[in-house]
Amino acid sequence: MEFTLRPATVDDVDPLTRMHLAAWRESYGHLLPPSFFAEHEATIDARIERHRAAVSAGSYNPMLAQDAEGALVGIACAGQAREDDRPCELELQMIYTLRRVHGMGVGQALVDAVIGTAAAYLWVLEDNPRAQAFYRRNGFRADGTRQLLPPDWHQLPEIRMVRPAVVG
Repeated sequence: MEFTLRPATVDDVDPLTRMHLAAWRESYGHLLPPSFFAEHEATIDARIERHRAAVSAGSYNPMLAQDAEGALVGIACAGQAREDDRPCELELQMIYTLRRVHGMGVGQALVDAVIGTAAAYLWVLEDNPRAQAFYRRNGFRADGTRQLLPPDWHQLPEIRMVRPAVVG
């Protein structure tokens, strides 16, 4: 499958936000109730405006993956670590690809684009074996840190995975 990567612009915020929600449905539909997705759908316009302001201000810099027809099929974002007990300075804050492109190299290209060979960490749902396997292939290992997501995410447990800088 052919795809291209590019940084998001303000004009991408609406489709980016909608694709993000679609990826949540695909990834977490078995873990979260329909009401979770209905609530996010009902408030999507406010989320789009928050993202638009953040992209405009330069505080939210997602990388996009588009298929050969220009349809958005993946997003990723990395940035300064947010936790006080961070294991390193770079956090892979988000990566999502639509199910139709799983296994086609889109996720790998996004990871390479946003974190390169740097030491990094991320949080992943404890009940997400596919994502955890992908991260392990990229050198990430669980460091034993676990937390519960907020109540609006039904307190799903997530684990932290860390990788050292890639040498070579």
